[in-house]
Amino acid sequence: MSESTSLAGRHILLALSGGIACYKSAELTRLLTKAGATVQVLMSEAAEHFITAVTMQALSGRTVATSQWDAREPNNMAHINLSREADLMLIAPASADCIAKLVQGRADDLLSLTALARPSDRCPLLVAPAMNREMWAHPATQRNIAQLRADGGIVLGPGNGEQACGETGDGRMLEAAELLDELIAFFQPKLLAGRKLLITAGPTFEALDPVRGITNLSSGKMGFAIARAAAEAGAAVTLVAGPVHLPTPRHVRRIDVQSAQQMFDAVLPLAAQHELFVATAAVADWRPLAASAHKIKKDPSQGNRPPAFEMTENPDILASVAALPAGQRPRLCVGFAAESQDLARHGRDKLLRKKVELVVGNIGPATFGRDDNALLLIDAEGERELPRADKLSLARQLVAEIARRV
Repeated sequence: MSESTSLAGRHILLALSGGIACYKSAELTRLLTKAGATVQVLMSEAAEHFITAVTMQALSGRTVATSQWDAREPNNMAHINLSREADLMLIAPASADCIAKLVQGRADDLLSLTALARPSDRCPLLVAPAMNREMWAHPATQRNIAQLRADGGIVLGPGNGEQACGETGDGRMLEAAELLDELIAFFQPKLLAGRKLLITAGPTFEALDPVRGITNLSSGKMGFAIARAAAEAGAAVTLVAGPVHLPTPRHVRRIDVQSAQQMFDAVLPLAAQHELFVATAAVADWRPLAASAHKIKKDPSQGNRPPAFEMTENPDILASVAALPAGQRPRLCVGFAAESQDLARHGRDKLLRKKVELVVGNIGPATFGRDDNALLLIDAEGERELPRADKLSLARQLVAEIARRV
């Protein structure tokens, strides 16, 4: 399932309470429909002071519901009909007053009526708070949030940053793209719920001097996709990333490193704390024995001969983790093999040498920097291909395979 079809067939009931963050809900509606969802917008009277129903109708392609007295409904029961059609109800923005109403079970407008009347087993309630930082921190709001969660509501955010009032702190509604990711993740099967997964991603950089170094063409996209897919599946994910410029997937703990030695030093102490280890990073096998303290310059007096470097082998991260004693070794170790030829042969050799349960092979030059990939799963039983697809779709398939094995 690609990003553009991640919500195909889903029907989202998007409710807006009053707040300046309503402008983000317009972009959220656009993103949801682009991801394949149908969106029914419901607006409170207060929300209509911040954004018009005309705007939301144009973006959703559906008539916006604004009143419990809407006579267009054949049975005059919009609060019943709206939630019966929906796969979930998302209130974004959810003001402090709206959250208080939800907790108290009040039903004095269409939004609160619908939230109260929805079948909670078929239409879960997700809430994206949006308010001033002092309102968010107030004990009454915190009590209400705790009770909302206890009642089965799912709270998304809030974010931290500049607020419309000019203050800075917690209380901002999450950005539209963040909420989209949260909804996509909500619908993913929680195959790794309660599991802890450690993953490496990206290239390493082995310095020759303060300016130059040895690296490779790995973009880190496959590893970051796996980290996201594992988090979507309910795992607690720690991502050790080489030098890449990619956003951290939501709810993933990220540790940035540069060299293979730094990655080794970060991974080994963490390995015993995780059940699953996925070594996606393209780690340099060799590094200069000693990097120059200053930029290496051409030397005309020596005929501009290229410098000679004495090389030494980097520690083998995957083999070292796989060789940890019982009780410290993760239950499942997965290696990646980026090859240029003979993928199956080289991948099986890696499986045996590293003594791991699964190797995932791909042709490096055919995928480095791209958004798609094709994978070959290699284990003691044989080989299985995952045909070319976008990397997030492949990552979700790989996560399902990992879940099956544990």
